[in-house]
Amino acid sequence: MSAGRFRPPIVPAALAALAALALASCAVTPPEAVARGAYLEHMPRSILVVPPLDETPVGDAPYGWLASATRPLAERGYYVFPVALVDAILKENGLPTPGEMHQVSLAKIGEVFGADAVLYVDVKEWGTSYHVLESQTKVTFGARLVDVKSGAELWRGEQTAVRSSNQGNQNGLAGMLANAIAHQIVSSAADPTPELARDASWGLFHDPWRGLLVGPRHPGFEEDQKKHREASAPPAR
Repeated sequence: MSAGRFRPPIVPAALAALAALALASCAVTPPEAVARGAYLEHMPRSILVVPPLDETPVGDAPYGWLASATRPLAERGYYVFPVALVDAILKENGLPTPGEMHQVSLAKIGEVFGADAVLYVDVKEWGTSYHVLESQTKVTFGARLVDVKSGAELWRGEQTAVRSSNQGNQNGLAGMLANAIAHQIVSSAADPTPELARDASWGLFHDPWRGLLVGPRHPGFEEDQKKHREASAPPAR
């Protein structure tokens, strides 16, 4: 064999090491575990959603978000009090705004509704903003779940969903401008914000590491409880 055509032998150990390195680089590292002790101790069966606080200039953001809240909570395994009924009852009792509704004592909520937990939400961003070469629809909200009887905070999280006119655009400035105009026209005809709100709600409540625990009405409840109790148990000595 000529020197120019010589190939070094394949070393299985080296190939195995390279393969292991490649797999390690592709592995997904889960986020840091969230403390679940209080949640497991006060596992709620029912959740009452208070109409959200609104930090946006839109005006109707809280009720736009409410429409997206019930299904992902129910499919996570909880009974959710009808949000329109809760809103109506609170207004009939002299609480016309979400700000006033958030001030109602947990004792009163337990007395009137009999809920196990309350979900408090703060809508931080809602709607579409337009710029010269880009338009963007964005929804951001934070939420926290509180046990009615003890007042303990069981869980909190924040989620953002974004849709941009320039996602995937490879056509330079002309393409960016055309996409921004098209996005503005479509957004004016059919507001994409409610769909993004549904995506954000689903992502927040169903996140496998930082979302809500599976509730008692979910078929995987017992298995999920066992997993989290084992993870929360102190290490054996």
